[in-house]
Amino acid sequence: MFRMWGKIWKNHHMLRDTVICISDYSLSRTDMVFQSLDEICYEFDLSKPIWLDSNISEFKRVSKTRFTQDSFIEQIPFDFLELQVIEE
Repeated sequence: MFRMWGKIWKNHHMLRDTVICISDYSLSRTDMVFQSLDEICYEFDLSKPIWLDSNISEFKRVSKTRFTQDSFIEQIPFDFLELQVIEE
């Protein structure tokens, strides 16, 4: 099962978190990541962040990345959204 943990942080405190589980292995890993991100953003009522080059390289290296204000078009009331793959 593919599981991704989404967390919203502000002032070094986690405000909200959720875990998205996907068991459809007919999807590629990339599709599972994007589907998980869509579900996390829906649950947190956020617009989808833009994947910057720094996010892509960090996610490829450690299966974890942070989306700051630079990745969002609208203003966000927190410091960053963190995504982390916790099981593949």
